[in-house]
Amino acid sequence: MKNIEIKKTVIDKAIEYVSPTWGANRMKSRYAMALAGAYTGASKGRRQTHSFNPKGGDADSDTLGDLGVLRERSRDLLRNTPVATGAVGTNLVHVVGGGLKMQSRIDRKTLGLTEEEAEEWQRKTEREFNGWAKSLDCDVSRRNNFYDLQKLVLRSTLESGDCFVLLPFKELKTSLYGTRLQIVEADRVCNEKKLRDTKQLSGGIEREKDGTPRFYHIRTQHPGADARISFERKWRKIPAFTKSGRRNVIHVYEQLRPGQTRGVPYLAPVIEQLHQLGKYTEAELMAAVVSSLFTVFLETPTGMGFSPFEPTGETGSATTDKDYKMGAGAVVQLAKDQKVSFANPGRPNTSFDPFVQAILRQIGVALGLPFELLVMHFTKSYSAARSAMLNAWKVFLTRREWLVHHFCNLVFEAWMEEAVLRGRIIAPGFLDDPQKRDAYLSNVWIGPAQGSIDPQREISAVEKRIELGISTRAEETAALTGTDWDQKVDRIKKEAEIMAGVRGKASPGSSSAVIPDKTEKELEDGDEEDDE
Repeated sequence: MKNIEIKKTVIDKAIEYVSPTWGANRMKSRYAMALAGAYTGASKGRRQTHSFNPKGGDADSDTLGDLGVLRERSRDLLRNTPVATGAVGTNLVHVVGGGLKMQSRIDRKTLGLTEEEAEEWQRKTEREFNGWAKSLDCDVSRRNNFYDLQKLVLRSTLESGDCFVLLPFKELKTSLYGTRLQIVEADRVCNEKKLRDTKQLSGGIEREKDGTPRFYHIRTQHPGADARISFERKWRKIPAFTKSGRRNVIHVYEQLRPGQTRGVPYLAPVIEQLHQLGKYTEAELMAAVVSSLFTVFLETPTGMGFSPFEPTGETGSATTDKDYKMGAGAVVQLAKDQKVSFANPGRPNTSFDPFVQAILRQIGVALGLPFELLVMHFTKSYSAARSAMLNAWKVFLTRREWLVHHFCNLVFEAWMEEAVLRGRIIAPGFLDDPQKRDAYLSNVWIGPAQGSIDPQREISAVEKRIELGISTRAEETAALTGTDWDQKVDRIKKEAEIMAGVRGKASPGSSSAVIPDKTEKELEDGDEEDDE
């Protein structure tokens, strides 16, 4: 235990003189604070942090018990709260868009291939994979192609915290490959018969001692399915890997802490703020509606409600209309002791928009979205809009790389293994040499481009970067248009040949006819004729 010396101050001496008991208690508190360290945030004696005592559990104990409620609330916000729906939708558009396209970039030096051989191998592999990926047969349910499933997996992961992709093998007459993808929602992976979590089984995932997944316990039916239609309490125990090492299940989630078994929904940190903001917005909207209706309250001394009105200027008979209305320019006579009060909610509230913007800025910080992109409203200068887009684009690219590593590349590896076994792709050493396997699987995934706010300025900057050699045409093409520059080169050559042929075949009688170049001898003869 460290030796700490506490010196008495003038205040300590004064308190001790008035009351020795108070003085002794004060010195004890000062000594305890000194032992706690230099961080006031760790002090338990300060009034500001006295009741701030969160539990210190591991990753699973802090998350698994709350996941059910977090998923339900997250889905409700996505269904009914515009800000939550827009935040997830913005991620889908910028991270995946119409789908991430695979471009093979094998390590030809490791494989001992020439540049021409590598280019030919890459083109063939891309054609084969794209043929499988764009077909609906790659989905077990035959509803989505691989690019649609990318959006579904990302959305499910953001909404529920994680998502599971099974890799069953099913032969079809309409497909050259048997590899299929089956998306399983997070709720279906749970402990069988709701058993308590243990060291080996937690969150529906059975693990080895080192943490490697061994089995996934998957319910045959969603726990929230309508029991009136069908209800089953059965589980399938699916091995994580086959005996050969091939994956049976891909678990897509973002691990935030070591030892974390399941993922947390994207909206988890801001669920309360989004819910309260929705209620506040609804209350303000209702108040504005009431204000627009110009509501009138009739006060009576007896509290018995309405009595028939007697409009002046009429025959004198009381009205029989039970639906009392306010007429244009009408004069209404009230009974004795009755008076009218008008509802005045004071809406629209002038402080509504600034307050909502302040809350949305905090929500945007937690979700990694700038305020301008969260509300889809750019009102400031080009520099401010550009800065917001650049900051957001770093988040989108990071999430895209995460999706590529944890889903797209694993699917591509499973497909490639079948393609090699079937002899559709010739890849010597792929099944035996891990180094060559990685060399064959090396690739990039092209997704939606960042877009331009001022295309003229940005194109000028692109030209300057290429001129200085700090960037390549392939990199700039992918960043600006989200396409592959190598594929554009062949088309550019073809278009140049077509345009050259069009110019050369212009009609002789037209002013645009091309005059063939003269030889040096013809030019000299022409000059002599001019002299004569």
